[in-house]
Amino acid sequence: MDISSYVTVLPIVIICYLVGIGCKASKKISDKTIPVIVGIVGGIVAVPAMYVMKSFPAEDIITAISVGIMSGFASTGINQVYKQSKKEE
Repeated sequence: MDISSYVTVLPIVIICYLVGIGCKASKKISDKTIPVIVGIVGGIVAVPAMYVMKSFPAEDIITAISVGIMSGFASTGINQVYKQSKKEE
């Protein structure tokens, strides 16, 4: 598998990041559940992405869901890197 095929998960990360921002803006959703929500969204979005994107880094549904969940978790990590870089010590 070519490492450049992992660039195809970037749209999933972006979608999950935007879902996370929406969850954060909602007062009904607890902050501690946001990573779980974006992970689930990533897993769901990855299945159709596997069929649409030719270079998607998964060939079966289970692997696609795993890639999607990790993409969702990556969106949480990206958010934390941004937030931590703004903090003053």
